[in-house]
Parts: sequence; structure tokens; C-alpha cells
Amino acid sequence: MNIEDLLIPAPNIPTEKWQLGAMIKPEIKEGGIALIFCSDERGAGGTATPKNFTEVRKQLYQLSRHDWEVPIADLGDFISGKTPENTHFALQELLTYCLRKHVLPIVIGGSNDISYSIFSAINHIYKNLTYVQINNMLSLDHSDETLTEKNFLAKILSSETNPVGKYHHLGFQKHSNEYDAVKLMNEVNFDIIRLAEMMNSTEPIEPYFRKADLVTISCNAVESIAEPFSVQPQVNGLNRREICAYMKEAGLSENLKSIGIFNYQTSSKNYLNQQLLAQMIWYLLEGINIQRSHPKEREYETFWIMIGDHEVAFKRDTFSNLWYFGKSPNIAECLPCAKSDFENAKAGHLNNRLLRFEE
Repeated sequence: MNIEDLLIPAPNIPTEKWQLGAMIKPEIKEGGIALIFCSDERGAGGTATPKNFTEVRKQLYQLSRHDWEVPIADLGDFISGKTPENTHFALQELLTYCLRKHVLPIVIGGSNDISYSIFSAINHIYKNLTYVQINNMLSLDHSDETLTEKNFLAKILSSETNPVGKYHHLGFQKHSNEYDAVKLMNEVNFDIIRLAEMMNSTEPIEPYFRKADLVTISCNAVESIAEPFSVQPQVNGLNRREICAYMKEAGLSENLKSIGIFNYQTSSKNYLNQQLLAQMIWYLLEGINIQRSHPKEREYETFWIMIGDHEVAFKRDTFSNLWYFGKSPNIAECLPCAKSDFENAKAGHLNNRLLRFEE
């Protein structure tokens, strides 16, 4: 496959040596990161008209390159297909190409159904994926065969040939969603985290990101102020500091294969919106660079707690100070958890997530 046929090269944006743009190149390097900007919003009822991401790029390129070492490529703007199906097929080919070169693709723009293309590309190579989605909406629509942002999640979760391993839905807003969808997700023991639980601190929510293979973010989950930040702007949502903090947590995932940021209001001329999207990407890149610098070998302290006549175990990573729940000597078989889960267990309380893991 000639990937140049699928992409319009990124514009040349002058930057200084200390800025991020000075280390961004057009070529993929094995083990690096690839930025892919996408314009196809047909899955959300929009168009596939090419969007102009130049101002977002300017904001991103002018941020600090810090002490990062992971190579970053800006592959340019993905050319939408004649039909949405063409877009999904070609994008999956491009993403598979990146993944086979051990490159982490970041897809920016387009509608939320692009998540299905990313999931399919990863699932073609890896199995039993952990998928984390930040989205104010939870839609499990089965009514249309054509892939849209209303039914892509149902298609992922109902797949019998390549089922998802774990799914965590973050930023859910109860007042906007159908009760039956929430009930079904609870019945199958997928995690649904409400917006209120994500505010002020990332500490209780970090465990959901720690082993994620794929993270996707709908910008509709971010609050809009004055001008719309997303295609379906919301008065309630994660604020600017919170979404950047969660982008960093996504980058810190030990297993991250790809990430998508969708439903950004590409027609926005608002400088602050462009700046926010750029900084979301920057914090994601920071998380990835920090994770790549972590030692591979870890040591763990084990803490045993009696709850009634039942003994449970928590483990603490002595390097990262992150916590796990479980008795297995193999840390991969333990459940990522928060320090607050440990503190609550000492007081005699285990939350439903830990209780399900014990069963």
C-alpha cells in the first residue's frame, strides 16, 4: 500500500528549536507516533468536505518539545472516501500499516464512528482489547446497517468473531441518555462512569486507563463556553483542565496502541478552541513519552486485609506508586485500582468493581 495516496501532506509551519514542531517530521519512524487528521463527519450527519487544521497545527507546533525522545510524524490530512465505507476501509489499511511498524497512530477529527475503524485495525493484530471511551452519550442503536456514531459501539460490543475484552465508558451524562442502554451495560458488567465522578481529580478514574489498548474521546464530552468546541456542544462536560489531565492519563497507558479525538468543531475560528485541542494532544504526547521512559521491571509491595472472614490483597508498584487488587503473583492478572480503594478496604468496604473481580 502506498500511504501517500491516502494523505495530503501537512503544511510547513515554521517553529523555533525549543518548540514541538521542530521535532515533528512527515516520515514514520518505527516505535514512534503518527498524527493523522481526518475530515469525514458523515457518521454524525456532517460532511466529508476537507477541513482546515492549519490553525490547530500552529497551536500544537508552537508548544514546548520538552525533553521528549519519541519520534513524532505528522502524516497530514487523510483523504475521505467517496462513501463512508470507503473512508473506513482505507483508514483501517493506513492504521494497520502504522501498527505493524509499531507506530502509535493518533487520529484527530472526524465523527465518533471512526472509533470502529481504529478498533478493527487494532483487533486485526491484537486480541482481547481493553477499550476506553470518553463520551457524554451511550448509544447502543442496532437499527441501521450503515456505520454511524449511534451504532458503532453496538457493532463493537456485539461482535462474535472479534469481541472486546473490557470496555469502560467514561463521562456519561445521565440526563441525556436512554435508561435501557445504561441498564444493559450494567447487566453485562461493563463500567459506566458518570461525569460527576470524573471531576476535580483523576485519581479514582486512572485505573481504567492503565491497561487500555484503545482510547477514544468525543469532544462532545467537553464543556463548551461562548463558542461551540464540539459538533454537538454541551453546557455540561469536562472542563479544560480536566480533559487535558485525562489525555495525559490516556498516554500513560501501558498497552496503548492508538487513540482517536473526534467531534471537534472544525469550523471554529475561536483561538481558544484551537488552543485547547492542541493542548489536549500535547498532554497525550507527554503521557506517552513518560510511559516510554518507565523501567520495564517493577517491584511490588503486597498488603493483606481482612474484611470480615475474607482476606483480600492489594499491591503497590514501588516505582509509580500505582495500586492493584488481587492475590495472583502475576501482576498482569491483578486489577488496576486506586489508592482510595485500598483505604476503603481497610475500613471494611470493597466497591462493586473489586467485588466482581473477586467472583
